Amino acid sequence: MEPVVSLSAFGYLFSEIVQYHQNRVDSISELERRLETTGYSVGLRVLELLVYRNRDYKRETKLMNILQFISTQVWKSLFSKPADSLERSIDHNDEFMIVDYSPMTSTYVSVPADFGGLSVDSYISGIIAGILDAAGFPARVTAHSVALEEGEAVANNTNNHSNGTLPSRKEKTVFLVKFAKSVLERDSQMS
Repeated sequence: MEPVVSLSAFGYLFSEIVQYHQNRVDSISELERRLETTGYSVGLRVLELLVYRNRDYKRETKLMNILQFISTQVWKSLFSKPADSLERSIDHNDEFMIVDYSPMTSTYVSVPADFGGLSVDSYISGIIAGILDAAGFPARVTAHSVALEEGEAVANNTNNHSNGTLPSRKEKTVFLVKFAKSVLERDSQMS
């Protein structure tokens, strides 16, 4: 059994990270970039740790395999549940979306009204980018809050963290992964 960090401990540490960076920036976009950078270094270490723990791990060489690994094994390791969905963009073949209805970073953190569009989920997008980069899949990862559609409210209530309670949300977070052209070329050659 993997060790579990209490939600309150995570919430406290994460709020300290946000406050630390907030006191050193002049804009919301700069704060998001700093959260991304902090998450990126975590992502590098998460991949190392998961590979070390799983002796049977084979290096992922296919695009869909690394995305499946992130949305299942990485998500379970970090958040005690898999991501809610993994989708490919209809319009752009280099874009994929990892959807989470209740990301820990924004579910238990309240953003002041004067910070408007701040996405504290940038931290998780940095983690994803770090893992992808370390695995040899360079990509730009961004976090976006998207309003829940009518049928999605039910799905939101069924995805609970380990304590079984979630605040009611009207948004989901979509982590948009846009891969470098070289990754797509390599993946098409392997098919």
